[in-house]
Amino acid sequence: MTIRNAALTATALVLQVGAACAQDAATAKGLQIELNTLAPSQKGCIFTFVVGNELTQDVSKAAFEFVLFNASGTVERMVKLDFRELPQGKTKVRQFDLPGTNCDSIKRVLVNDAVTCEGEGLAAGACMSGLVTRSSTPIGFEG
Repeated sequence: MTIRNAALTATALVLQVGAACAQDAATAKGLQIELNTLAPSQKGCIFTFVVGNELTQDVSKAAFEFVLFNASGTVERMVKLDFRELPQGKTKVRQFDLPGTNCDSIKRVLVNDAVTCEGEGLAAGACMSGLVTRSSTPIGFEG
């Protein structure tokens, strides 16, 4: 095999793998949750999330258990947040005022689990499988 043929074969393999990855990414459907802002409130700290439902069904009820970590990496608190209904193909903004929480002490947020995930025709675990998290804040956010 000549160097030219080897290079062509390698290029073809790279293109095939790239196309397969792109196809997988295009078919990956799930919930997308962005930690948009944290703002001090009279009670504590207001967390604002932007949520997109890229599933093929509506979610009639969604609630998640979140874990808030401090600068030392230890758990500050765990909290259940009710995101209510999340219509398919729509984006919603949800705010939660967490009493007794100091915004400055939160350094990382983890979506620990979907404690409620209901909807007609919705597969078990649909709210966590394919979950995409991102943060537009300096706070780490993962699922």
